[in-house]
Amino acid sequence: MAPAYSPLSRTDNAPAKASSFAPVGLDEKNETPEELNKRLHKLMTQSKVVLFMKGNPEVPRCGFSRKISGLLKDNKIDFTSFDILEDESVRQGLKVLNDWPTFPQLIVNGELVGGLDIVQEMVETGEFAEALA
Repeated sequence: MAPAYSPLSRTDNAPAKASSFAPVGLDEKNETPEELNKRLHKLMTQSKVVLFMKGNPEVPRCGFSRKISGLLKDNKIDFTSFDILEDESVRQGLKVLNDWPTFPQLIVNGELVGGLDIVQEMVETGEFAEALA
C-alpha cells in the first residue's frame, strides 16, 4: 500500500494548489509575530508527520525535498506536506521558530526532527521508527 500524504493549505482549510508557486508576501496578512507563531504551531500539529518542503511530493522543487519525500514514501510513512514556496511568512517564520535555516524540515508530533541528512540517518538506525511510535 502506498503511503498517504496530503497538502496543507497555506491559509485556511482549502486544499493547497500544487500548480501555484508564487510566494505570498510577508505583509499580505499583516500578521503579528504572535499570530504567525500560532499559525505555525497549527500547521506543525495538523498531522503526526508534516514535511515543510519546496514544492510538493508530486512536484518537488529541489533535490533535498525530492529525496526526503521519496524516503518517506519508500518507508510507507503517511505524511502531510506544505509548500513553503507558497507562503514566505511561513518559510521565514519556521526558520526562526525551529532555529533551522534550511528546508526541507520534517516535523513529528509537533517537533522538528531535522532535514534530509538527519532523517536519513534516523531511518537507517531505526531511530525514526521509534520517533513515530
